[in-house]
Amino acid sequence: MKKGTRLTVGLASLLLVVLYVTPIWQITLEAPQYPEGIGMHIRIDNVTGQKANDLKNINGLNHYIGMKEIVPESIPELRIMPWVIGGLIVIGLTAAMTGWRWVGYAWIGLFVCTLLVGLVDFYMWGYDYGHNLNPKAAIRIPGMAYQPPLIGSKKLLNFTAHSWPAVGGWAAAVSLVVGTLAMFFDRKRIRGAK
Repeated sequence: MKKGTRLTVGLASLLLVVLYVTPIWQITLEAPQYPEGIGMHIRIDNVTGQKANDLKNINGLNHYIGMKEIVPESIPELRIMPWVIGGLIVIGLTAAMTGWRWVGYAWIGLFVCTLLVGLVDFYMWGYDYGHNLNPKAAIRIPGMAYQPPLIGSKKLLNFTAHSWPAVGGWAAAVSLVVGTLAMFFDRKRIRGAK
């Protein structure tokens, strides 16, 4: 890899450090009884409310319709993700320091696989969370499911749920796009030189 490509891949890898200090994803709920909305942030190693009592309020609301309580300590992905992202940073920096293209391609491949596995896992979690309801819940509506959207907005009873990447999610997207483009143009330059 040429020097500029190595520098770009290195910086793209270091951009993933943002995931350790900012939320990756955010889910917000809007309803007449919550005019300012309530929501939660999904972080690399935790799930927190957007405001002080939001997660507690979400769990309280969900209890009435039979949804499981969100307990960050019981989500194994939150223990694994810091290591996965750390591995991606190390592999990307290795590609940048050595200039080995195959390591850069491996970084892109592992990054894409991590992204896809993460989205599928998030969808499956949301499906389980919104469909496997307690049959003894105080409020039961036959045929109603409360799965939050994977991405975008969705009406759930009198709530509108919004699910979007947060700062960390956008940083990861920029990291992948910039690193991939750098490797693509580096390869194109080499092919053009032949």
